[in-house]
Amino acid sequence: MSDQTSDDLDEIARAAERLVPELAERLRRHGLGEIEVRRGDLRLRVAGSPDRTAAVASAATEPAPEAAAPLPRAATDTSPIGVSSPAVGFFVYADGLGPGLAVTKGDELGHVEMLGVRHDVRAPRAGVVRSLVAESGEAVEYGQVVVELEPGGATA
Repeated sequence: MSDQTSDDLDEIARAAERLVPELAERLRRHGLGEIEVRRGDLRLRVAGSPDRTAAVASAATEPAPEAAAPLPRAATDTSPIGVSSPAVGFFVYADGLGPGLAVTKGDELGHVEMLGVRHDVRAPRAGVVRSLVAESGEAVEYGQVVVELEPGGATA
């Protein structure tokens, strides 16, 4: 084995040591079955058993409505809103999107490209971008959270 091949394998091993725990955490946090990252010819796939309870638990934070006079959702719910992928494919963020950016309902947050077909990802309500969950160019699954919004900010 040449020194170059040995150096390449050492670099891959170091990258895997950093990436595998991070990808495993994303699997757990979003209840996914597998996740794959590509860089050039290098491809790393981490698979596990999907835990949909984690995804459901994070989505089910809205309080139960009261029988008398329920308050509007904006007044009672300040938890982050997960914006999910409308399709399986490769996700790309809209130009200029980043944490702290105020968005209005319907603003384009990015798109998922599947077999040459573009599926827009739009803000379901007004808010402020809290975090960019997926990487631009990352393969995503249907329903996978790609952006988190904080309620408030811009008006709908």
